[in-house]
Amino acid sequence: MKRISIILTLLSASTYMRAQQEIPDSIGSQNLQEIVVKGERPQIKGEDGIMVVDLPTIVKDKPVTNILEALGYLPGVVSNGGEIGLSGASSVSIIINGEPTTMPLQNLYQLLYSTPVERLKNVEIMYSAPAKYHVNGAVINIVMRTPRPLDGLMGQATLGYNQANYASYSGGLNAAYAVKDWTFDMNWSLVRKQSYNRQETYSNHRLDGTLHNIEDDMSQIGKAWTNLVYAAAAYKKLKFSYNGQITSGIRNMSLAAGTFGDFKNIYEGLSPTSYHNIALRYETPFGLTIGGDYTHYYENRCQNLFRGDVEQINSENYQNITRWHAYLDQEHSIGVWTLGYGVDYQHSDDKSRQTYIFPQQRGFDNTLREDVASAYIGGQASFACGLSFNASLKAEYFHNDYRHNWNMIPQLGATYYETPKSIFQLNVSTQRVYPSYWELHGGTSYINDYSVILGNPTLQPYMNYSGQLSYIFRQKYAATLYALYADDYFVQLPYQSTSDLHLIFQTLNLDYSRTVGLQLHLPFDVKNVWNVTATLNVYHARQKSVKFHDLSFDNKRWGIYAGWDNTIRFTPTSPVSLSVSASYMAGMIQGGGCMDPLWKIDAGIKWQFGKKRCCEIDLKATDIFNICNPTFKIDFSGQDYCMKSHDMNHNIKCTFVWRFNGFKPKNEVNIDTSRFGAGQ
Repeated sequence: MKRISIILTLLSASTYMRAQQEIPDSIGSQNLQEIVVKGERPQIKGEDGIMVVDLPTIVKDKPVTNILEALGYLPGVVSNGGEIGLSGASSVSIIINGEPTTMPLQNLYQLLYSTPVERLKNVEIMYSAPAKYHVNGAVINIVMRTPRPLDGLMGQATLGYNQANYASYSGGLNAAYAVKDWTFDMNWSLVRKQSYNRQETYSNHRLDGTLHNIEDDMSQIGKAWTNLVYAAAAYKKLKFSYNGQITSGIRNMSLAAGTFGDFKNIYEGLSPTSYHNIALRYETPFGLTIGGDYTHYYENRCQNLFRGDVEQINSENYQNITRWHAYLDQEHSIGVWTLGYGVDYQHSDDKSRQTYIFPQQRGFDNTLREDVASAYIGGQASFACGLSFNASLKAEYFHNDYRHNWNMIPQLGATYYETPKSIFQLNVSTQRVYPSYWELHGGTSYINDYSVILGNPTLQPYMNYSGQLSYIFRQKYAATLYALYADDYFVQLPYQSTSDLHLIFQTLNLDYSRTVGLQLHLPFDVKNVWNVTATLNVYHARQKSVKFHDLSFDNKRWGIYAGWDNTIRFTPTSPVSLSVSASYMAGMIQGGGCMDPLWKIDAGIKWQFGKKRCCEIDLKATDIFNICNPTFKIDFSGQDYCMKSHDMNHNIKCTFVWRFNGFKPKNEVNIDTSRFGAGQ
């Protein structure tokens, strides 16, 4: 909410003139006092089936400094352990400024983490993204501010310290500059991350009529340096960008003690893991957009597994991926209608290898080639009656060395309102979800003598169908009724083998996954000093498989997510703000297993100071009571397994920010979900 002071000069003058005519001369004229009008900026707008959210206003007093943290305050968005999910959607892709390209998920999060929240203009939530974005399903589109020549050089520097079990450090520099028809952007960050978590597992494994009680207590410690460089230059409608991310000093070690003895498992990078993306995009004056990008990903690491002092496994994983992507879009405006059509092509070569030095056993060394081609036609229109919509139909062809298929992917997004205070939105979409490259090679990784991770060359992509009906009241309150259905849904699950004493982790196709639910987003503001946002998501989930290895399951359960976020300022203009939030989750399922309920409380403080408040210190404590640690259980058809996690979210983070010259530039990187990475 913001206050607007208006001095009504003309109204005062006209009132005075009428007073001279209608009131006796014995009564003197009276001047009007300054009138203060309280207004409230809309938090949510709707058009063409798209929710436009004023996220900068929502997070302005909250202890967040980067876009990744800010996304957690979007309506319907849940940030769990730093991973972004959207209630009412099975998965969500993130793009920036509506431009398609590719990036591994971990690289995307690192980029968003290093991008200042001041770059934001607004955020668009699309439960069914139009085909012109070249991303299927739900999308969060981050719209950035554009620098102007009058702004000069603008920038921001940050320093961060994060204390969990171990300390992590970060630093970054962002800058933007515009001159005549040119704009330039730069983003650099360096992060030294050290992580720790712990899992206790209890497996009651029945084999040949004998019950084996197997326990394990494993601690995992990870270290790495991550270096990110992003640079972009644009001349009018021609844009060029480079994004490079290099992770070095990678060392992940797990120490386990249990029924089968003491184990030390070391995963170490033999060379830095690198990601490089170069993108080019041009928009013509007559509605034609041409673009493309080139991506290269490289990873090479080794595994050494010891039981006591005796080496049991010595292996090497190698992955080298190149991917080319090109697209063409054309739009025509015909009255209230906009007609669009286009084509998209992507080719990738995944050269992966797994070699066992000890013991001698079979690995793999092959190249997986993949082609995805599509063509679409769509249109959008807005009518005076308050109805607006966008719809498209895309034909997609998928081909790799093992399979090929055609898919028809329809999409519809519609908005209707008589007044902006009452808005209805309908979204329907279809999405084909593909497995990671590494899993399709069928490699094997060992955790210890008992637990093993298997790839799956027979893994099939699955089709996800979704529908959402939303009601937005007074451009701030939102309710969404949704239904999700994933045919041949896949997920990684543990399985107690019935042929030998091994616990197998493998990604398998299920029959289906189905979820229906209702989500509510309710923000309140009390006298400009206390802001409250309540979130509630109630749903029923079901996952079924008639052939899970040699078993079957039909798991269904009611679930709930409830969140309560508070931000307090001592006065409307106070440079200090406090934030306290609480959340509760229950009823989550995964395959034939389920999660115990989770809850946590976070708190933070933001202090702005310096000339024009150019400096800022943010202090945030996450999961203060260290209680948000999931427990996963499986208990069906003789499967009896439990995993308890510890120290998942508990940490304290302090960030210092210095901005110069009113820093509010943009960023031009756009991302989809990741399929890269040599899994373990």
